[in-house]
Amino acid sequence: MNLNLIRVLALSVQGRRVGAGTAILAAALVATACSNQSASRLKAATTPTGLQNTFVDTVRTVLPSVVEIRTSSAIGSGVVFDSSGDIVTNDHVVGTATSFSVLVNGSKTPLSGRLVGTFPASDLAVIKVSSPNPLTPANFGNVASLQVGDVVLAMGNPLGLKGSTSEGIVSAIGRTVVEPTGDGSPGATLTNVIQTSAAINPGNSGGALVDLRGQVVGIPTLTATDPQIGGTAPGIGFAIPADTVTTVAQRIIGAEYAIATPSSSTPR
Repeated sequence: MNLNLIRVLALSVQGRRVGAGTAILAAALVATACSNQSASRLKAATTPTGLQNTFVDTVRTVLPSVVEIRTSSAIGSGVVFDSSGDIVTNDHVVGTATSFSVLVNGSKTPLSGRLVGTFPASDLAVIKVSSPNPLTPANFGNVASLQVGDVVLAMGNPLGLKGSTSEGIVSAIGRTVVEPTGDGSPGATLTNVIQTSAAINPGNSGGALVDLRGQVVGIPTLTATDPQIGGTAPGIGFAIPADTVTTVAQRIIGAEYAIATPSSSTPR
C-alpha cells in the first residue's frame, strides 16, 4: 500500500471518534507499512548491486595500501603499516634479503626498501621505504570483529599480477597451522590464524585479508596442501590475524633491529 495513503488514513482516524475496530485496522495498516518500508531498505542493502558497490568501495579504499615486494629471487606482497614508510609482510617473503624493490599500487616507479627487522616465529617482517609521496597506511582491525561466514577479500600480487583481489568467506577462526620447513624456513607454528576460502596463491603472501568495512583483518600467509596428491587444497588458505600483526610490527619498528636471524623460503 502507498505510504502517503496510509499516513492520510492514520491522520483521519486521529481527527474523529471511531470505533475500536476501525482504530485497530488503521493501526495495523500503519504497522504493516512501517514493516514493509524496513523490509524494502534491508532488501536494497543486500541486493547484488549494493553488495557489488561495497566490494568496489572496499577495494578502492584498501588497495592503495597494498604493495608489491621484490627480492633478487622472489615476489611477494606487503601492507603499508604507517605514514613513516613502514611496511609489514611475511618473514618468508623477505627471506635472506636486506634490500628490496617496492612497487606501490598504481605506480610504475619502484621504491627502494630496507629491512627493519623480522620475527620468524610468527612469520612476520617489516621493511621501510622512503617515498617522495605520502604512503597510505591501512586500517588494521582485530579478530574479535570477525565471525565465521563474514565475506573477506584477499588483496596482493599473486604470480606477479599486481593489485589482484579475490573474494571468499571466513571459514574458521583460531586455527593452529605449522608451516613447512625447508629453504631456510624454520617451519613456524602459527596460532589463532584465520582460515579463509579466498584464493591465496604464490605472491599473495604478506598482502591483506580485508573485511567489507575496509579493515585489514589478517595477512595471507599460506595455503593447505593435499597430502594425497601433494598439491594445494583449493579454498583453504590461512592468514595471520591483524592483532598479532600489529603487536609484532610495533615491536619490530620500536626496536629497529632484527629480532631474530631472517629466514628464507619461497613466497606462497
